[in-house]
Amino acid sequence: MKAVYISEPGGPEVLEIRDVPAPVPGPGEVLIDVVAAGLNRADVQQRRGFYPPPPGASDIPGLEVSGRIAAFGPEVSKPFSVGDKVVALLSGGGYAQQVAVPAEQVLRLPDGVDLVTAASLPEVAATVYSNLIMTAQLQAGETVLIHGATGGIGTMAIQLAKAYGATVATTAGTAEKVGTASAFLGADIAINYAEEDFVESLKAQNGGKGADVILDVVGAKYLRQNVEALADYGRLVVIGLQGGVKGELDLGQLVSKRAAIIGTALRPRPVAEKGVIMNAVRESVWPMLADGRIKPFVAKSFPLEQVREAHEYFDSGEHMGKVLLLL
Repeated sequence: MKAVYISEPGGPEVLEIRDVPAPVPGPGEVLIDVVAAGLNRADVQQRRGFYPPPPGASDIPGLEVSGRIAAFGPEVSKPFSVGDKVVALLSGGGYAQQVAVPAEQVLRLPDGVDLVTAASLPEVAATVYSNLIMTAQLQAGETVLIHGATGGIGTMAIQLAKAYGATVATTAGTAEKVGTASAFLGADIAINYAEEDFVESLKAQNGGKGADVILDVVGAKYLRQNVEALADYGRLVVIGLQGGVKGELDLGQLVSKRAAIIGTALRPRPVAEKGVIMNAVRESVWPMLADGRIKPFVAKSFPLEQVREAHEYFDSGEHMGKVLLLL
């Protein structure tokens, strides 16, 4: 099969398409003929040498795919059939024509979503649902601040939080992205962080109140402001480190607000935990996709042969929504 490998840490030019042996599904795994794969920030960090795959995971990048089941390993208990259209959450291996994945991490497509577009869903749906709902316990009527409004995580998080009845504030770096967050994604408050202080703007537009929940993909660069932006009993959930890994924390402010900072990552979790999350996604998020409360948001698709161009586009920051590779 054809697959993408990272020849050495670096820019998009280090991505190489190679002919390699197809995977063989092990116990509890299904083999998927991949139709499309989603690009994620983790793929870029892996390409740059900052985010190696977990022990035992494939060196091939790619954390989510859509496709058709081709075969089964022994001991698969889920009621799948060969040819079923599915999506899968991966620890790696998605930029390839086939992937073997634990059956617990595989779901049938939600109703109303085509097979290619479905590749945009598993990683972001699992990340957003597990962090906003399962970890932060976001409730109707609360205010959530979502950084990175128009990225893959942001576009899903805004819609999911709105569906749960939250007041949604979000940040983006251009007027166009701010407009998209409000007009197309439904954000109640959209802040251009390049032109205004997001803490002041949030409180000014939210009756002086901060955020009950903050979903942060930036990390250290935003730590001080995020703590300032928290309401009493607020929960800051850090899921990305684009802005660095070390920051100064005002513990007095955190204690006075009785607030919490939580750091999570999806990729290194054991299969059983990912299975619980995927079941929750199927039960709670898939119906929202089926009835239109949440819509997939795909910016652009590239054929596998243009994987370097796909990463260049992703790195540019111009995209709004998911970027896909077509296998």
